[in-house]
Amino acid sequence: MFQDSPIYDRLVAERGDVPTQTRREAERVSRELEYVMRPLQSFGAGPNPDRQASPGTGWQRSALLPGTLPH
Repeated sequence: MFQDSPIYDRLVAERGDVPTQTRREAERVSRELEYVMRPLQSFGAGPNPDRQASPGTGWQRSALLPGTLPH
């Protein structure tokens, strides 16, 4: 990216190659997210075709107005 740049080379020598470290960390996090977001089918626990999905059985977020508590 910044080839032949003495300022960049000096910063890398002083502080480390932050863009490369950041890119590697982002790729690692992306791989981990891809792993945990895979459908359960990849683990042999796929959906049961005999079971009907019913609304409201999954996790849902509902908005609350400021100062209100759920009942």
